Amino acid sequence: MTAAPFPESSFSAHRLACRRGGRALFNELDFEIRSGGALLLRGRNGAGKTSLLRLAAGLLRPAAGHFAWNGAAIEEYGAHTHFVGHENALKPVLTVRENLAFWARLNGSADSVDGALEAAELTRIADIPVRFLSEGQRRRTALARPLTTPRPLWLLDEPNASLDTAASAWLTGVLEGHLAAGGLILAATHRALGLTAARELALP
Repeated sequence: MTAAPFPESSFSAHRLACRRGGRALFNELDFEIRSGGALLLRGRNGAGKTSLLRLAAGLLRPAAGHFAWNGAAIEEYGAHTHFVGHENALKPVLTVRENLAFWARLNGSADSVDGALEAAELTRIADIPVRFLSEGQRRRTALARPLTTPRPLWLLDEPNASLDTAASAWLTGVLEGHLAAGGLILAATHRALGLTAARELALP
């Protein structure tokens, strides 16, 4: 599946602060990602990498500061972003195809499932319930969700967790393809993603 090029765009954080459980995770955080760019979040466990991704997805509210899309403060996140958390968020009783169809319908692109299955190399297991899959196959299914609906900003939390060497190479190809189409990636990862032009942001 070759993505159509995205318009030139940017995603940025301005003086962002996050507090969880009364504790400040980070303050005065600024960054910017432009079309074709990837920013990898680094830091110890508990530094706020997952919280930052959830803030960027609109699932949490910042204690201070804001995000901007093309320089304008974001009010509606869904049109720009896909979020794949460290949990796969799959329904075990549904098949791979049915899980992807659920997310595709939710995102308004129900006709795109077959293409996503092919791009994720899941066609041969498409009609198997998720509860019978290996952890790696479940992770690949979760990572196929962004392939059902073109959106420029991918927010990924430990995307290559549970993936073997071959599946990790597949993921690198998918991510590089997204960047080549003008997409943007913000990812938290302890393992190298193999992206040639990624920058890093270390959280204290």
